[in-house]
Amino acid sequence: TCPQCHRSASLDQRGLRGFQRNRLLEAIVQRYQQGRAAAAAAAKCQLCDRSPPEPAAVLCEQCEVLYCSACQLRCHPARGPFAKHRLAPPPAHPGAPGGGGDGGGGKGAGGGRKLPTCAEHDLENYSMYCVSCRSPVCYQCLEEGKHSKHDVKALGAMWKQHKAQLSQALNGVSDKAKEAKEFLVQLKNLLQQIQENGLDYEACLVAQCDALVDALTRQKAKLLTKVTKEREHKLKVVWDQINHCTLKLRQSTGLMEYCLEVIKENDPSGFLQISDALIKRVQVSQEQWVKGALEPKVSAEFDLTLDSEPLLQSIHQLDFIQMKFPVSVPPVPLLQLEKCCTRNNSVTLAWRMPPLSHNPVEGYILELDDGDGGQFREVYVGKETLCTIDGLHFNSTYNARVKAFNSSGVGPYSKTVILQTSDVAWFTFDPSSAHRDIVLSNDNQTATCNSYDDRVVLGTAAFSKGVHYWELHVDRYDNHPDPAFGIARINVVKDMMLGKDDKAWAMYVDNNRSWFMHCNSHTNRTEGGVSKGATVGVLLDLNKHNLTFYINGQQQGPPAFENIEGVFMPALSLNRNVQVNLLQSSPTYP
Repeated sequence: TCPQCHRSASLDQRGLRGFQRNRLLEAIVQRYQQGRAAAAAAAKCQLCDRSPPEPAAVLCEQCEVLYCSACQLRCHPARGPFAKHRLAPPPAHPGAPGGGGDGGGGKGAGGGRKLPTCAEHDLENYSMYCVSCRSPVCYQCLEEGKHSKHDVKALGAMWKQHKAQLSQALNGVSDKAKEAKEFLVQLKNLLQQIQENGLDYEACLVAQCDALVDALTRQKAKLLTKVTKEREHKLKVVWDQINHCTLKLRQSTGLMEYCLEVIKENDPSGFLQISDALIKRVQVSQEQWVKGALEPKVSAEFDLTLDSEPLLQSIHQLDFIQMKFPVSVPPVPLLQLEKCCTRNNSVTLAWRMPPLSHNPVEGYILELDDGDGGQFREVYVGKETLCTIDGLHFNSTYNARVKAFNSSGVGPYSKTVILQTSDVAWFTFDPSSAHRDIVLSNDNQTATCNSYDDRVVLGTAAFSKGVHYWELHVDRYDNHPDPAFGIARINVVKDMMLGKDDKAWAMYVDNNRSWFMHCNSHTNRTEGGVSKGATVGVLLDLNKHNLTFYINGQQQGPPAFENIEGVFMPALSLNRNVQVNLLQSSPTYP
């Protein structure tokens, strides 16, 4: 019985050798062994001093030499005359799959291998397929053997049919594998979110407990203050009573001693002379000790009782509320004002959700007005919490707000933040969007090129409104090249002269003449070229929707282009024979 499919099979006198051989698996093993042999005999570096040479890393298609990584850096640097050479991966070994040998496909359907023969009839090749037995058979099996009355079909047709079925099934498995990979990415993101949320909740828990401890500490201080005041009051009352009683006692004692001395006298007339006054003094002194005068005014006990049992019970019962919150719209996002900023005519906004927000967020909608107090419009919809909007108007005040959304709907707007764009444009050449052959220096204000072909570089500012003028100084001009100056959209083609596609409007110029170019159409040939030290001015008037060029302060014909609308960036194309320096934009122009 097969351990995989659990079907029973009968053995004949040949035993296990009577089973069909898995020729497909044998072919796969053979190709794998050939691939390992080819890898062992991989291409070697042709300039190595080491023995044996290092494996080749690249092949120079111009030099036709194989280099390892060390020799390529030492003998074939990517500069000077080697800069334009194309380096490609080393070719596969002829015996490797795809390397051009027999392993990549030979004669016949078997790629040069001997066609399989029937297990029952060694001289016959398989030509048909028995549907009942699900195995390939030869003609002799159909005429003489057990397959003569079975349903059979052409081997090639069944081969194609089963291949199609396998491909279809593989497509399903491939889709599931893709879903599984995406699910794994989702799970890994979930791990990170759980880690981050756990840290956030720990921080919030510590903050809440610290707040409780701080509140209890403050209340303890208040209660201690009350106890201190009560104690000081009682002490003051007792000390006042002690001082008062001590004074009275001293007075009474003195009176008593004086009276005793008077009683000892034997002179009746003298006694009677003061007796009336002395009796009155004794009576007055006695009346001072009224009822309660010899009783303490306060007790030693404090009439303060702190009932902490409910608070202790609440502390012991303090726990997380385990409950399912109903999914509702997200709360109000919080704008991170310390991260919101403007640069030229671009604004950057950042926001976050409030802590301990239980409702899920699927994305955000950022809205911006028109810079003139008009209606808001959507400028970004997505999951990021940081967004930069380019191509706004200069010298304008924009209002921005953001809201979150999920499956339940859209949440409320955040507070509105007000952002002011720059009064005058300030820009440099943009290294991030320039062609890779462009070389920038002088804080990205000077541009040249490594290639003899024209390459494009853009400015860092984008214009959509107003009048803008900038100048470019030609620092070097050799062998009469044709640099082009103008404006372009962000998606302009950067590996050919500016103005050859429909995304750029330019003036290209040699040492004698200039032409306007857009969509590879040349117009308005004008006398007057450039040389070393020349200054080229570009005037973009988006109020009148036209573009004008100047060379050394002289206007080159009428306005070059009319009806220009949209968002444009300063642009320049040049090759290695030209070096241009950008002069900052100015509110005045010729």
